[in-house]
Amino acid sequence: MTALYLPSLVRIGGGALNELPAALKQAGLSAPFIITDAFMAQSGSLDRVKGLLAEAGFSSGAFPNAVPDPTVASVEAALAALKQGDYDCVIGLGGGSPIDTAKMVAVLARHGGTPSRLKVPHVQDDVGLPIIAIPTTAGTGSEATRVTVITDEKTDEKMLCAGYAYLPHIAIVDYELTLTMPRRLTADTGLDALTHALEAYVSRLASPFTDALALAAMKRIWHALPVACEEPSSREARAQVMQGAFEAGMAFSNASVALVHGMSRPIGAHFHVAHGLSNAMLLPEITAWSITGAEARYATCARVMGIVPDNMDDASACKALVAALRERNRALDVPTPRSYGLEESRWNDLLPLMAEQALASGSPANNPRVPAHAEIVELYQKVWA
Repeated sequence: MTALYLPSLVRIGGGALNELPAALKQAGLSAPFIITDAFMAQSGSLDRVKGLLAEAGFSSGAFPNAVPDPTVASVEAALAALKQGDYDCVIGLGGGSPIDTAKMVAVLARHGGTPSRLKVPHVQDDVGLPIIAIPTTAGTGSEATRVTVITDEKTDEKMLCAGYAYLPHIAIVDYELTLTMPRRLTADTGLDALTHALEAYVSRLASPFTDALALAAMKRIWHALPVACEEPSSREARAQVMQGAFEAGMAFSNASVALVHGMSRPIGAHFHVAHGLSNAMLLPEITAWSITGAEARYATCARVMGIVPDNMDDASACKALVAALRERNRALDVPTPRSYGLEESRWNDLLPLMAEQALASGSPANNPRVPAHAEIVELYQKVWA
């Protein structure tokens, strides 16, 4: 038996944002509180959303100060702002960070407590305020997932919080919102989505349902992402990457992620590397290490993405997959931790703690080849070089 969790209402495609008021009315909601970041506020996106709501007769409030890699302090500030009014739902507008902030605020608004009390292994299924996710990047898949990640700035721990309560009730998936994304952000978020799809497919929790989504997503993203990076105004490429990110989000929300994500979160917490970029740094080498646990599945990934012909044997296909992932990183200018400028002595000093935090997240246990603490340390050392 497989349990599946998906957003209840979805509007997807160019211009989907214009359907926000109709989706809210369909859900019986009337007083949204918008959580976004300074860029969305300065670019006019927040005003556009507030204007759409006002024209439809909705009153709304907003918190425009969400931060990258949302912290406990930023969540508390957004929650305090929400409590100043009478709101019946929370809109996350922006990349993964505003949406993750909105998810946590929606739960705390109804149940109280702190993010640290809600981190894995705790599972938060008792829902809070309804969540509406409007992604403006094509990568995190947060609009389709039942997880959020909040950083404890006192301990530099990225806390994974999971449960049905974090699943958006409404997802507005409009690729037109990604047309102005710069190349670096397009590459990093797109590689994040590719990682979601690949890890969902090889996860020990995969199912036929998640397999179909993951394979569709990785095929779309693999072919369309380079075009979106080099031809940012390509509506077709943007649409394909956006849909792929959404499919990957649904896949990993139900099959979970694995070792790449487990190792990525500590890099982000301690060195403030963007989540998609840290995933991209890790993906080729962690894939190479993991292949022996699910050779046939990794070979299928290579075939679906068109890296190898359908008749190539599994071992050769897996070798080609790793080579293609390394080449894709080079083509999209993904740095290593070393070339990115991280401090080597601090990296080495933190390796035992990062490995411990990776294991504590639970994600490595879903990997086809499950690592011990010492093996994660060795993998971090290999990725550095």
